Parts: sequence; C-alpha cells; structure tokens
Amino acid sequence: MIYVLVPAHNEAATVGLLLWKVRQVFTSFAREYQLLVVNDASTDGTDDVLAPYARALPLTLITHRERRGYARSVEELLRLAASRTDRPRRDLAVLLQADFSDSPDDIPELVKRIESGADLALSDYRRRSGQPRREAVVRRLLPVLLRGHRNGVLDRPLDWACSLKAMRLVTLARVLSERGSRNVLHAEGWAADAELLLEVSRHARRVEVVAAQSPASPRRRPSRFRPLRAAWAVWTMARGRGGAPPAGRAAAGAGAGRSAPSRRGRRSGQRPAAGPPHSRTASSR
Repeated sequence: MIYVLVPAHNEAATVGLLLWKVRQVFTSFAREYQLLVVNDASTDGTDDVLAPYARALPLTLITHRERRGYARSVEELLRLAASRTDRPRRDLAVLLQADFSDSPDDIPELVKRIESGADLALSDYRRRSGQPRREAVVRRLLPVLLRGHRNGVLDRPLDWACSLKAMRLVTLARVLSERGSRNVLHAEGWAADAELLLEVSRHARRVEVVAAQSPASPRRRPSRFRPLRAAWAVWTMARGRGGAPPAGRAAAGAGAGRSAPSRRGRRSGQRPAAGPPHSRTASSR
C-alpha cells in the first residue's frame, strides 16, 4: 500500500486537480494506494472542493477547525499512515504538496527506489527547470548551511528543503516509536521538511535522491515563500539540534542508478469514478 499524504491550507484552486492527477498516475502505475488529506482550517472553500473527491477516491479527509500549521498537519498524516499499515516493511508513505509545487508525475520513480531497497527516497529540485531564481538559490545554499549534519547516509550535498519524499513505513515507525507522544517536527515550512529528512535518515539504511523530471508549475496563488526567512529557519532548526545526527546503518552511493543520499476526518474507501467530479478546480494548470 502507498499512502499519499497531502497537507492543505487554502488550496481550493489546486487541491482537487492534484488529487485527480494522483489517480491518473496510479492508473498507469498500477499500485494500491490511499490518499490521506488534512485540510488545515482553510477559509477559501478548500473543504467544499474536497468533499466530492472524498466520495470518488480512496481518500481519508481530516478537517482542522483551528489552524495547526504545516508541521502538525504533516505529523498527523505520518502517524495515521503508520497506524494503518499491516505490512510496514512493504508499505510506504509519500509526502506531496497540495499546490502543485510537487508533481505527482515524479512519484513512480520514488516508489521504485523504495521497492528496490531504499528506506527513504527524495526528489532533488536544485536544478529543476521553471522554478523562481531566488528559490533555486536558497536550495543550493542550504547544503552549505547544513554541511555539519551529514552522516553515513546523508554524506553529500542534497536538496534539504524538498518536500516530495517517499518513506518505508517500518523506518517511519522507528522514528515515531522513538519519539512516543512527543512531537517529531517542531519547525515550519521548509525547515519542517529538512527536520523530517534528518529524523527519518537516522533510521534509514539507504537513502536515494532522484533529480526531479517535471518542471515547476506556475502558481495559482501568490507564493508564501520568503527566501531569507526560509534559509534562516532551516539553519536555526539545524543549529538547535546541536550537530550531526547519528549515522545510518549503511552509507548511500551516488548517481541515478545507484544508492544516493538524496517539504511541506471524514473517510471514504469507495472506488474512483470514471471522470473527475465537478469542482471549482476543473481547469488544468
């Protein structure tokens, strides 16, 4: 089972299309999947957009009436996926943003890396075409800021802020078991994505990085990204951890064909419908 985790806050313009795109991907990439979505107190009609998809797709929808933030939403989804699996060594979770900053088309390659033995697979957006220049600059700066946090698994520069990642659930379960009832994530935004990478890598035997093949999509809403603030938050998070995390059980190699190190309810289990339900996200990006 592949659990696709989608945190959303005020993403009415894109979240419906994104979910249907995920369905299209898994129609051609035949794997069993479930969508787990958190609507984090959206005020733009995101809940209304999600309602028909909850009836048409294998989707569990969790709605927060009060804003809890990106990190709490992601962690809730991670814990839900871990609690549902009965085959944690085989099953995996994929974290995907609701605004199309991550492309569902990049999911299959990450899944293949997990199926071939990796415990953690993540996309690398540092050379991704179409992304704003200031975003690309910050992505390339972060490996310098975090070079003291490399370990036996994260042994070279990588895209610390990339949210699109796949995790074997047995590895995630070790993180959650170690933390117990304490929060795994404390930072927000890109810093939360980097913090999750650090936490999961501590229990991973092998990490692989896959250069993103899909170009960045034009945004349908003003970007919430603030480059200097994001870089400062990531650096502050890493500094607060007090140095490099423990090394993983095995080092990763480099390159596309070998191990490499490489963000941001109501329930329904019904079978997907033949065509997309009517919603206000009917147009394509």
